[in-house]
Amino acid sequence: MKKIHKPKKVFMQGPISPQFVADAIAKHQSKVSIGAHAIFLGQIRADEKEEGIVTGIEYSAYEEMAEQSFHEIREDAFSKFDLTCLHIYHSLGIVPAGEISLFVFVSSAHRRAAFEASEYIVDEIKNKVPIFGKELVGPTGSYVWKENK
Repeated sequence: MKKIHKPKKVFMQGPISPQFVADAIAKHQSKVSIGAHAIFLGQIRADEKEEGIVTGIEYSAYEEMAEQSFHEIREDAFSKFDLTCLHIYHSLGIVPAGEISLFVFVSSAHRRAAFEASEYIVDEIKNKVPIFGKELVGPTGSYVWKENK
């Protein structure tokens, strides 16, 4: 019988700090059935645009719809891969270049499941979750809608 997991809050205001990532890893040390973690960190690039250099991205979302999409992706990942734990965090608001806006943390008994699930989850987020990013560009701070690649 398929286990249904409780929906988890995904969104955080602003960047995801290195300390938050470190604390998440530390919380899993007592889970001794885990043999592998795969961590994906999405970082804001200072891309060069026609208008100037990207200094950050301002994220917004249809939060209720996005949280439901995240939950469905999480459930699908648990059904497709042999996972022990799965956590997803995404930023809202402004995230400066060089900071983290997406943290996907997958744990399993063996590395292959963790690797494959991580890639699957990130691709599903990019394709299905209604999150919108406006790139803050150039010295005037103009906004350009981000292309989701």
